[in-house]
Amino acid sequence: MAEANPRDGYFSMGPKTASIPIELFALNRQRLVERLKNNPNIPKGSVVLLQGGADQGRCEGDSSDVGPVFRQESYFHWTFGVLEPDFYGVVDLATGRSILYQPRLPEDYAIIMGHVPTAEEIKERYRVDEVRYTDEMASHLKSLGGGQSAPHLLLLEGPNTDSGKMTRPAAFDGMAHFQVNRSLLHPEIAELRVTKTPQELDALRYANKISSLAHMHVMRTVKPGMREYQAEASFMHHVYFYGGARHVCYTCIAGGGSSGSVLHYGHAGAPNDQVIRDGDMVLFDFGAEYYCFCSDITCSWPINGKFTEKQKVVYNAVLRANRAVLHALRPGVSWRDLHLLANRVVLEDLTAAGILTGNIDDMMAVNLAGRVFQPHGMGHFIGCDVHDVGGYLAGHPERDSNPGLRSLRTAREIRENMVLTIEPGCYFIDFLIDRALADPDLSRFIVEERINEYRGTGGVRIEDDVIVHRDSAELMSIVPRTVEE
Repeated sequence: MAEANPRDGYFSMGPKTASIPIELFALNRQRLVERLKNNPNIPKGSVVLLQGGADQGRCEGDSSDVGPVFRQESYFHWTFGVLEPDFYGVVDLATGRSILYQPRLPEDYAIIMGHVPTAEEIKERYRVDEVRYTDEMASHLKSLGGGQSAPHLLLLEGPNTDSGKMTRPAAFDGMAHFQVNRSLLHPEIAELRVTKTPQELDALRYANKISSLAHMHVMRTVKPGMREYQAEASFMHHVYFYGGARHVCYTCIAGGGSSGSVLHYGHAGAPNDQVIRDGDMVLFDFGAEYYCFCSDITCSWPINGKFTEKQKVVYNAVLRANRAVLHALRPGVSWRDLHLLANRVVLEDLTAAGILTGNIDDMMAVNLAGRVFQPHGMGHFIGCDVHDVGGYLAGHPERDSNPGLRSLRTAREIRENMVLTIEPGCYFIDFLIDRALADPDLSRFIVEERINEYRGTGGVRIEDDVIVHRDSAELMSIVPRTVEE
């Protein structure tokens, strides 16, 4: 029989890979119980009920029996750490006990998919208090909640403010016999995911470590004349072969030359398939995921290793913005203000290079950076999702409606143990340049002859992952950054 993973209280992909303690998830459940008990609106006798992710086809509407490698739904992973699909999980607020419900699979399942773990094996693997089968769930749930009647079910339903999608509340046969609440759980568990525990921070450090090493491997091996997908393949091989990361956190962005100005390049319509030519700047945005803990690192450099003077102008502007934010990042600071700081630094350097002209304060007043050069936010939370949750929860600043600022994935005040990306950029996007030149509010700052020299060159993004400490920020992404490096 194959060796279980997690095993002996840890998830690990073997020697030289990280060992993630399963007690991490018990601590998350404890935090959740404490937070919900302090909420006076939670009904007495409540239990949290979560439904894990389900196996699916290759895409919506697919009728085949082949699908992608399963990856757990992030709230379920945060709570239980379960790798397999089609589970349910409960946390009883009265007792703090945790129960998993696994699907009851037929014996013949073992012929195709291997050993079917027993309830005792699942209990040992994930260190929960009890494991039952999903066909027992409706009857077993009635015994929970610490009371004489059926417990009140707290279901997870709420928006992801990045994707616009809603979480899926648990559903099962027999649910009509229970009282349910769909609004109380989501804001509480999302807020808990905003700040990380020491164990979560270690997992995120490891994901960054293997991603950093893989980015440096790509720098050493990708040459002019190769295609963009070969950089993607090199990264994915390295993080899996050497780091044990079967998944990446998002579609790899491997932009060479003008492709670097496409913010989420690499999708099905632009699948990292262009030739990287000598002299091109490349923008490689890759991040490994280890046991559902994410990283997100972007490196930009000239493929031949030699910066031209024009490339230096843009690169150094973005690097200076990145480091200005890194040095200013600490608890109590507004993320929106840090975004504007990065915008200001880039505008200063573009003005010094003669691409722009005029007063920087006037440029900031019309949001020149956000409307032309960096049409995205300066970063985002990162954790069990690459764009982690909690950016616009109730009680925190709302999303700005202005271009550039409306792309901010959060506008919150920074707190200790938040984990975020710092990713200023500067891109030369024909559509935005043309629109700016036709707009008198913006064109008065742009030196058309000079900006036209940068058309088709793509863009630069420098993205690092950081942990907020009491009076500073810890840089987890360790890759070459300066022109000299």
